[in-house]
Amino acid sequence: MRRTWMLAAVVSVALVAGACGSDKKSTSSGTATTQAARTFAPGSTMARIKAAGSIKVGVKFDQPGFGQKNPSTGQVEGFDVEIAKLIVKAIGDNVKIDFVESVSKNREPFLQNGTVDMVVATYTINDTRKQVVDFAGPYFVARQDIMVKSADTTIKSVTDLNGKNVCTVKGSTSEKNVRAKAPTANVTLFDTYSQCAEALKDGRVIAETTDNTILAGLVQQSSGAFKLVGAPFSDEPYGIGVKKGDDEFRTFVNDRLDEIVQSGAWAKAFEATLGKIGLATPEPPKVNRYTGTPPAPTTAAPTTTTAR
Repeated sequence: MRRTWMLAAVVSVALVAGACGSDKKSTSSGTATTQAARTFAPGSTMARIKAAGSIKVGVKFDQPGFGQKNPSTGQVEGFDVEIAKLIVKAIGDNVKIDFVESVSKNREPFLQNGTVDMVVATYTINDTRKQVVDFAGPYFVARQDIMVKSADTTIKSVTDLNGKNVCTVKGSTSEKNVRAKAPTANVTLFDTYSQCAEALKDGRVIAETTDNTILAGLVQQSSGAFKLVGAPFSDEPYGIGVKKGDDEFRTFVNDRLDEIVQSGAWAKAFEATLGKIGLATPEPPKVNRYTGTPPAPTTAAPTTTTAR
């Protein structure tokens, strides 16, 4: 009898220890419950992704610190990539992510036609975009600034770009902002910011303008050739794009972003990516659930424009 009691006690202790180990594992991933315990409504995007074991995520491939393809490994790296991984982890530990290159002009079409399930690609939230896609977030707020050659002392603010050759990307909010703030600037447009950097390097343009965090990565890669002017002129809240009307998926992503921030995983992701190019870790923005209907634009806007 005594032997039976001792055996039961040992089993009980082992079960308690195992339970504690399981709790510790789920907490370290920034998730309140274990991944196995998460269930999703049949027919939801999350249930479909979990059943398929894969998800397609649109990211940039040429933006240091946010989304850049490593030529040595072929892997895409950066803050956007880490945020995407943390979100997908809450659907299932075994869900494979297929990162799809998404330049500024094709993010809305990719969400609309199902090329990707979500977009995490320095994607500024604005009312024009909310007419055709939905957003979770924001998960980061950047500010638009200007990059010039290191020896350039002529550009001190956005108004100094008037009459000058300036570069940004097609269909970006950067384009819209610079045209509004410097209406006589000669704006050259490319598909990617790295192409703009090449144009700045060879003298085709005198400046490149986009978010300060994107420019900081290009400056860091330039080996001293470029510098940041340090004259920001707009706020750019980055959101996670999902298909228009998919309220369940948007709510799931918003809830997950709250978990990521509260667990400290957001700060760790920032330090491991943008922190390495010299940016101090900021306070994460408060998630705005964007439940209101945005005002309709006064004129029909192409779905491939006004996108960052």
